[in-house]
Amino acid sequence: MDRRRFLTTAGALSVAAAIGDLHAADRAFDPTEQSIASLQRALAAGAVTSEALTAAYLKRIARFDHHGPEYRSVLALNPNALKDARALDAERKAGKLKGPLHGIPIIVKDNIETRDAMATTAGSYALAKSFRPADAPLAARLRAAGAIILGKANLSEWANFRSTRSCSGWSGIGGQVRNAYDPARNPSGSSAGSGVAAAASFCAAAIGTETNGSILSPSSINGLVGLKPTVGVVSGKGVVPISPRQDTAGPMCRTVGDAAILAAVIAERPLGLGAHGSDIEAFRLRGVRIGVMPVPQGAHPDTARLFADARAVLEQEGAVTVDLKPAKAFDEMGESQLDGLLYEFKDAINAYLATLDPSQVDCRTLADLIAFNQAHADEELIVFGQEIFEMAQAKGPLSDEAYQKALATLKRTADVEGLATLLGQQGVEVLLGPSNGPADLIDSVWGDRRGGGSSQIASAAAVAGYPSLTVPAGLINGLPEGLTLVTARNQDGLLLQVARAYERAANARVPPHLMI
Repeated sequence: MDRRRFLTTAGALSVAAAIGDLHAADRAFDPTEQSIASLQRALAAGAVTSEALTAAYLKRIARFDHHGPEYRSVLALNPNALKDARALDAERKAGKLKGPLHGIPIIVKDNIETRDAMATTAGSYALAKSFRPADAPLAARLRAAGAIILGKANLSEWANFRSTRSCSGWSGIGGQVRNAYDPARNPSGSSAGSGVAAAASFCAAAIGTETNGSILSPSSINGLVGLKPTVGVVSGKGVVPISPRQDTAGPMCRTVGDAAILAAVIAERPLGLGAHGSDIEAFRLRGVRIGVMPVPQGAHPDTARLFADARAVLEQEGAVTVDLKPAKAFDEMGESQLDGLLYEFKDAINAYLATLDPSQVDCRTLADLIAFNQAHADEELIVFGQEIFEMAQAKGPLSDEAYQKALATLKRTADVEGLATLLGQQGVEVLLGPSNGPADLIDSVWGDRRGGGSSQIASAAAVAGYPSLTVPAGLINGLPEGLTLVTARNQDGLLLQVARAYERAANARVPPHLMI
């Protein structure tokens, strides 16, 4: 029995045992589409317990994710989740609440270390036995706020940084994640499992990670709010790296309010705000100046319609919209993006692997990972190769002149002559563009056909470390499309405020109908 099937079976047995002990009212509780706030109200009122809520999510995972249509979004279940839930129920009964997530089940991407009996694999068999003794700081902050770590989400293996022809959402251990709105469609990567699990109500909310598009893209494709925080706001320690310069974790949720709660919990410092107050619900768009980017060529024909509708909503709410042209410098980012990441990945992954327990993980370097994949090609190389690994291995140290030149180019094109220039025009506070979508079909022959799948401003934000956010804008032929918002560094809270004002007025998210 493979690791994934074993954990699925263990989880199913735990669910069966738990449900057998629950009261009828607990068994009837439906967590589908429930916000964190609504779940907290139900818990406070005694309408459900955290144990029953956890069991309800596990039951949905068993029914839809591990059986039935097999969305394959959850890679591993925490065998201690129900025990943790019972302990939190006891604390609630005693009047001791840890924080805003007390008793709320959360799923984290399987490149984030936790101290539970779940390996941190990045989807690779090379890390299948990498059990960590402590939580990553962001996981520790979730737990300190009362969250139940329900499980680990499947992902594009190695966070989609292994092959130039990858199929987003596929990993050797977890197989292919399927889009929450259509199992035949691509869930987008690399936080594919986090996106599908949150969209399908397999958890209250999820945590993903992004280097370039890996929170925003699967969030928009799966009808979610996704926030990529300013790089450095959330600790990257204990997260399998690609680029410390660009990597960050962030929330992937069904509502902006949920994203705001999770962002505030995992952030190491307060979320920055503009000049419009700190209350997300009291915030209004009156007078906020939004720079509107054009719909890119090659977008779906209906994207322009949804984007125009969204702009009209923002204007009706009082925002001042200003048409902007894309920065010419964006076109010059080119090969410097990949070149910089290749150097950074080799350096960062070698350093990370050196911290792992050698009794659990044989691979100590990137060269070892390449050799491992070659030796286990029937498990690891059956869908796509490892060209990016090999390109990274060929790079030298970070002191190389070529790397330093790439960094200088990226700072100029993405930041100084890019986003900073756009945000400096006509008093603009926030940039607006369409997110990617609707989803392509899963294609294991050609792999992903849209590159990183993110808009120019989102890609530039990833490179420059600016915060970015996607919020649902509606459906195209039953598949989600989103809006992308970008603002200056350390103004993450402003993005949440603008997104909440739009969400309140547009009410554009349509939940998926899970197929049996």
